[in-house]
Amino acid sequence: MDYESLCDYLESKPGVWRDMPFGADALVFKVFVKMFALVAWQAEPLSISLKADPIDAIILRKQYQAVRPGYHLNKKHWNTITINGSIPEDEIKLMIDDSYALVVQGMTKAQQARLKGLS
Repeated sequence: MDYESLCDYLESKPGVWRDMPFGADALVFKVFVKMFALVAWQAEPLSISLKADPIDAIILRKQYQAVRPGYHLNKKHWNTITINGSIPEDEIKLMIDDSYALVVQGMTKAQQARLKGLS
């Protein structure tokens, strides 16, 4: 997965937009005002931090060497994934889907309804 296809997939989700609240090195993808992905877009190889269920986060870290506790994030709820070809693209997309769903799940019913209207 390259930078362009990663960004295209992240932005394909309803209500998502880009921001750089932490400076030029970290590209943040938010659903409304909540962050669900942080891309180290200038890193080589590319890496992305995603929200994860705490149990799933541990399982993914044990399953893939390229998945580690979230860099500068709550390590219980976030993983940082190095995109180096060692994890299948479909698996990375599932991690993105899970991160997005976890953030949406924490939103108000009104915000969730507004998102459904955008799809």
